Amino acid sequence: MNLDQVVSTLTATFNEPLDDSEQRKIVFWVDKDREFVEEIDQISIDHVKVHQLTDQNNFYTKYLLEEEDPTSHYLIYTNDDLSVEENWLIDTVYYSKTFYADKISLLLGDLGIDPSLRSVVKKYEKFFNKKHTQKFKSYGIQVFSEETIEIAIMSALCSLKTPDFEEVLKAVLKESLSEEENKYIVLMEKHFDLHVFWKYVSSLYGYDRENRSLKTFFMHLTVTALSHSIEESAISNLKSFIADRNKSNSLVFIDHWMHHKVDYQVYNELAEIVEQEIQLADIVRQLPIEAFKNADTFPYFDKAIIIYIANSLEASHEDYEEYTKLINLRRVKHFYERFQTVYEALFYTVRMYEFYKKYNLGIPKSTAIDMWKNYVNEYHAMDTYYRKFYVAFDQEPNSEILKKLKAMVENLYTNWYMGDLSSHWSMAVETDMKDNWVLPGITNQQDFYKQYVAPKVYKGERIFVIISDALRYEVGVEIAERLNAETLGACEIEPILSVVPSVTKLGMASLLPHKVIDVNENARVLVDGKSSSGIENRKDIIESTVADSVAVHATEVFAMNKAGRREYFKGKKLVYIYHDTIDAMGDKASTEIYTFDAVEKAIDEISTLIKIIRDDLSGTNILVTADHGFVYQRDALVESDKIEKEDIKTIEVKRRYMISKEKREMDGILNINLDSVIQNKNQLNVYVPKATIRFKIQGSGVNFVHGGASLQEIVVPLIKYKNIRRGQANSKEIVKVDIKLTSSTRKITNSLFHLSFFQTERVEDKVVPRTVLIYMADEEGSVISNEETIIGDRTSENPEERTFKLRFALKTVTYDKNKHYYLTVKDVETGVILEKIPFNINLGIVSDFDF
Repeated sequence: MNLDQVVSTLTATFNEPLDDSEQRKIVFWVDKDREFVEEIDQISIDHVKVHQLTDQNNFYTKYLLEEEDPTSHYLIYTNDDLSVEENWLIDTVYYSKTFYADKISLLLGDLGIDPSLRSVVKKYEKFFNKKHTQKFKSYGIQVFSEETIEIAIMSALCSLKTPDFEEVLKAVLKESLSEEENKYIVLMEKHFDLHVFWKYVSSLYGYDRENRSLKTFFMHLTVTALSHSIEESAISNLKSFIADRNKSNSLVFIDHWMHHKVDYQVYNELAEIVEQEIQLADIVRQLPIEAFKNADTFPYFDKAIIIYIANSLEASHEDYEEYTKLINLRRVKHFYERFQTVYEALFYTVRMYEFYKKYNLGIPKSTAIDMWKNYVNEYHAMDTYYRKFYVAFDQEPNSEILKKLKAMVENLYTNWYMGDLSSHWSMAVETDMKDNWVLPGITNQQDFYKQYVAPKVYKGERIFVIISDALRYEVGVEIAERLNAETLGACEIEPILSVVPSVTKLGMASLLPHKVIDVNENARVLVDGKSSSGIENRKDIIESTVADSVAVHATEVFAMNKAGRREYFKGKKLVYIYHDTIDAMGDKASTEIYTFDAVEKAIDEISTLIKIIRDDLSGTNILVTADHGFVYQRDALVESDKIEKEDIKTIEVKRRYMISKEKREMDGILNINLDSVIQNKNQLNVYVPKATIRFKIQGSGVNFVHGGASLQEIVVPLIKYKNIRRGQANSKEIVKVDIKLTSSTRKITNSLFHLSFFQTERVEDKVVPRTVLIYMADEEGSVISNEETIIGDRTSENPEERTFKLRFALKTVTYDKNKHYYLTVKDVETGVILEKIPFNINLGIVSDFDF
């Protein structure tokens, strides 16, 4: 700063209006470096007297200002430190202004930092180049202290958007655990004071090693965080890595890093390095599952829990409820997403074992109608579990643990469940149904149009029919559940008895309007004498019955835009939409392995079709059904799963059926009378292997089959969906469950504390799950605790099973007992804050004791 700048700044200062307490202005110009000592005599400011203060005239200067001339404005120039106690003028200095013209003084003025912090800024003078100063200023700090200045400097060197030591620490650790390769450590050494960085680390996180390093510090943080969820006695050999003070800070720091939507990836990599360093696997192997089931700091805990459950299942330990609770517990843990595929496969394996335990004496033999009802009400769940297992398995088919589970699943499903169920069902069919393919109280597929479609058409109501090839009953159940949970409409499902043979050409024909259905001598299906093969023929049959009707493939509907759909279906009272995602995949040897993936896709597509009909076409009445189901097993079939075709003259032979004019009894084969299925002018007989046996023939796939009489093939879903608009009679809004705090206390006296929460309703129909994130925050919304998650998807009517107990840890900072801090409950899906519950925090001298 040159003399002109000095005079200009001083003039502006003296021209400022007097404060209420001022009668004149006195400014002490401190020039410690004597930069202007030879120019002081040249200073001239209107109405201001200039006086030089030396070490010889202190008392006189005091006398001059207070007795001799108490009214004039004065500029007092000095080269001495005014803050010393022996200074005669100290009281005058306090009510006057002090001016500096050196670099530090300019910095203080530019940054708005009080001169009392001059020594702090001087200490870090090497930091304040043009670039760094600009970044420092961008933080807009209003109140400065030594701590805020130091944290702002470190934050600027780490290129942070806001000053925050927790973020400084994370930036440093993310960069590298090697000091030599860590650019932020290098910058601190060059532009700051690395000892100050470590001072904060020590103060906040209790890290006091003599030989400090970023690696051992990160180990210190993670192991200290771990000590909150596992007894320290269980990790006694890691005691040197556990902080003896401010332990909760480590937990909160690690928790925030793990929850960060991007930075968690670096944390995961570093956590794996540490778990190798501390030989965590050796420690965990010595512990019971209860000791570490809540531990979340390292990925090995999930591996250990998965191995424990898998080994327990293999050893026939029947603690299935415990295994399910463990899996549900891990769903809210950090590393669950990494192991989600394995957990899901494990979950459905456990469900299959639970089913096996319930029927450990075998699927009971019964009448056909009772077995049918049991399948519809309960048994079909095994087909779902098996399918869901493979949906998970196929995402990681090379996983050793999943291969181990696969062997268990195949043994349960193929050897036990399908063996028992299909053989007992075949006996029931032979006794109750071979001569008359009907079941009391159950709709036959051939009556579908007459019973469900024709009445709507007759009343002039518009109706949409979706026919999905090979949509078996258990898949229909999942679709119905999804529609009930995701839409306002009313949805119900009932089972229909498919025709035999359970094949597309006969099943599709049965769902059309007709008087008679028959099969000719070439095995062609005829509807009232017309071919029903292909969409065009079916369209002709539908349009000949109902003038304002149309048949279309689902792919065509998906290809249209909203306007195109409205135009295409304008005026149509009856719409048939054909969908074949499952059968198209399963019916080929090269793609049958993807059957269950196709089912997942089909569920999405059918749900989308219904939304299109509802939203784009204003459809109200929708029926979803199928031509037949299917049997599928993943393991290769053995010879005992196949049967030689008898020496009988046939008009058609497939894996699961033969059609012949001959009538004969054959071992292992059911002869079902077709008179109750078709008109049967040609007196045809259908032969299906018992159970799930396949005929030995060339071509097509063998694992995915249909055409026979197993429950999986002939129990067809009929989903009846009625769109109900908001505000209409019987409309029921879709609502998420509420998660409420049940703990009555609103005062926190320990940095570690527990709170209880309750899922107020059970999940059912239109009451759907909600996932919430819960944490403590200050008045500005800054998170001051760890974050906990609740997945509110409990279906139990028992309130105790919808209760959650969570543990929280507060940052070790100063809390104002007179202020409010807020327990914040946020909906994870929407990001909406559902509740902010005020708490008072009064930790006193206690910080890390949890009573």
